[in-house]
Amino acid sequence: MRLLLVWLGFCLSPVSWALPVLQVAEVAPGVFVHISAHHWPDRENHGEIANIGFIVGDSCVAVIDSGGSPQQGMALRRAVKKVTAKPVCYVINTHVHPDHIYGNSAFKAPGVRFVGHHKLARAMATRGPHYLSKADELLDIRVGPDNIIPPDLQVKESMTLNLGNRELQLTAHPSAHTDNDLSVYDKNTDTLWLADLLFLEHIPVIDGSIRGWLKELERLEKNQYKLVIPGHGRLVRDWPAGLQAHKAYLEQLAAEIRIMLKQGKTLEYAVDHVGLSARQLWRLFEEFHRKNVTIAFAELEWED
Repeated sequence: MRLLLVWLGFCLSPVSWALPVLQVAEVAPGVFVHISAHHWPDRENHGEIANIGFIVGDSCVAVIDSGGSPQQGMALRRAVKKVTAKPVCYVINTHVHPDHIYGNSAFKAPGVRFVGHHKLARAMATRGPHYLSKADELLDIRVGPDNIIPPDLQVKESMTLNLGNRELQLTAHPSAHTDNDLSVYDKNTDTLWLADLLFLEHIPVIDGSIRGWLKELERLEKNQYKLVIPGHGRLVRDWPAGLQAHKAYLEQLAAEIRIMLKQGKTLEYAVDHVGLSARQLWRLFEEFHRKNVTIAFAELEWED
């Protein structure tokens, strides 16, 4: 009987029943990031494919993107609790894509403010029903309207959040990766959290404006940052050198599409011929490149 009780005690111990804690690394003082692998979102990875994390101030914590599933959101919340006893006061969604927002419900609690671009709420309302209808089929996750939480703090141009002796400068960008991109700058560590305004290794994905994206990259590369955190890929400690591959890909698409437009080529021709020399440079090229060409072609054929 004693052995049985000991065995039951082990099986029911808090350690054996511990819930998963998202793996994060402190990449600068008080800045914690989970770096994700490069995968197509599917039923194996449940859409948990983006770099997400949090920043700790003296008073409270700001979560930056909550993850690709409610389960990842919960694991991120446990990671915060493992690092600090300070409460979460802000959840900052950098844009509308599911791999950045599906964990929101894990942080819904009194005192928590959700923050986003002033166009984010509209994008959530427009895309939410489609996202939710496909989540079970494509990602094998159960989500409902409660998982898509629009911002109650909307950034029109810029906003400063104080976490207690730690100011975060939020910037609402013009249409680029999407039409609702938000970046976060931590003054204390000279860290710029660019999210999906920057891709490394993983091919950039256009869901907004190729012209706008190039313009934003050209503006950003004039600045110096000690650390830049992309939405997908490794950390950048050699800014602006670290953005050049991303910028070159978009420039190549724009240049080749403009040539084909002048030659009177069709969209179908462009999709089969534009940017193919970049195939070996990017992960997930086959999954996203043709869509990038399609979106860029539709925009550039109307430019003056």
